[in-house]
Amino acid sequence: MNLSSSLSEASREMGVGLDATQERRLLDYLALIGKWNRTYNLTAIHEPERMLTHHLLDSLAILPSVAAGPLLDVGSGAGLPGIPLAVARPDLKTTLLDSSQKRCGFMQQVAIELKLSNVTVVHARSEDYRPADKYPQIVSRAFSDLTDFVAATRHLLAENGEWLAMKGLYPDEEIALLKGARVKRDARLHVPGMDADRHIIIMEMD
Repeated sequence: MNLSSSLSEASREMGVGLDATQERRLLDYLALIGKWNRTYNLTAIHEPERMLTHHLLDSLAILPSVAAGPLLDVGSGAGLPGIPLAVARPDLKTTLLDSSQKRCGFMQQVAIELKLSNVTVVHARSEDYRPADKYPQIVSRAFSDLTDFVAATRHLLAENGEWLAMKGLYPDEEIALLKGARVKRDARLHVPGMDADRHIIIMEMD
């Protein structure tokens, strides 16, 4: 599989307008994940083809739901979805938050090597993070439970802000038990090449 042509074809199918520089940055990012993964265990996925679909395209699939920013990516890990979003949207100020020093070191290196001036990396637990300004949107792929996501980040969300929770199967039970927020809207995500259900659940303060 040619990763470059696969990325170009998939991004067109998704309606994501990427220029040649953005495509190159995204592929360089995948290469950096592969290089650092050998030491830092950033992701359980090692095959470049699967990293393309399960990391890059999965992240880019939420672009229609991402507003003007700034955006906070909580539990960013290897920089997902924040780094692909920041590459695709150079105007989007993106903060990547993670409690692991090693993962933050990786994300900082990515921001330097890819020249992502719109990315800030913060090493902290979400509960302990106290920025000067709150965020109009907070995104995460890392939380297993919607209520936990809301509880850990409520102090970081601006007035009238939104939580963007990336999920696999539609989380009916989590939504039924949701506390501290309500679902504003949701959508099934189309990720070319991925044979699994993906959804985004957009919440607002209750």
